[in-house]
Amino acid sequence: MIALGYNIIRKAWFEDMGYKIVVDSCCELPEGYKKDARFEIVPLGLEVGDYRIMDDEKFNQKEFLAKVAACPTCPKSSCPSPERYMEAYHCDAERIYVVTLSAKLSGSCNSAELGKRLYHEKYGDKDIFVCDSESASCGETQLARKAMELEEAGKSFTEIVKELEALRDRMKTYFVLDNLETLRKNGRLTGVKALVATTLNVKPLMEGVKGAIAQKGQAIGMKKGLAKMAEAVIKEAEKPEERVLMITHCNCPDRAELVKGMILEKIRVRDVVIMDTAGISSMYANDGGVIVTI
Repeated sequence: MIALGYNIIRKAWFEDMGYKIVVDSCCELPEGYKKDARFEIVPLGLEVGDYRIMDDEKFNQKEFLAKVAACPTCPKSSCPSPERYMEAYHCDAERIYVVTLSAKLSGSCNSAELGKRLYHEKYGDKDIFVCDSESASCGETQLARKAMELEEAGKSFTEIVKELEALRDRMKTYFVLDNLETLRKNGRLTGVKALVATTLNVKPLMEGVKGAIAQKGQAIGMKKGLAKMAEAVIKEAEKPEERVLMITHCNCPDRAELVKGMILEKIRVRDVVIMDTAGISSMYANDGGVIVTI
């Protein structure tokens, strides 16, 4: 009887929730968040030759990576429509926080903003904040998690917007990939002047700079590349004991654990979250890629 009463109260709370967090599907969410009614994932589209799917709960990473490896053409993505975002905003929640891929990497942020305008024109006023993560993958997760924590702490909408922008501005994003071809062929490396030949097994350490991708360094071999990334985190993370270390990997949990170990050997952090990449991140990171944010 007590359990039944709790479930009724919990159901009523979700149906009358005060806020909602909307993310595009480049944002990896921990399993518990995926089942939480306060979160909604708006999927991007994926295209590999004639193979077209939505980056949603049906995404099969193993199948997708096999198709990418077998296809002679570069995989592509398509951002959600403004109408799809508008649908996500149309709910009982009074406050909406939207976290998207960097506007310099995708049209998702622009669609989210247009969706906000469409919502206001059709349904009227509502507090909707669209946050350009200036990052991707677990960089988006950092902001989504922070929005939830601040709401649960009772912060006002204005205070939360300010704190999310501050987190975004100080957050560090790094990644080391086995293969940068998808990023290069899709025009996401326009700010990188030169990349060394992959035949030399040189692994560039990349970082996010105001939403664009820049090369921070390089190393011979993946293990040394990951070590260089760990060194960057250790050196540049301000007040790490207050920060959450997030690591996403594309089908390489051992590499993620290796990076985690190298970082925690030198600094202490508030929490650590490790996730496997969803569709969009899998497309750009490629098999074996590792992304870190703090």
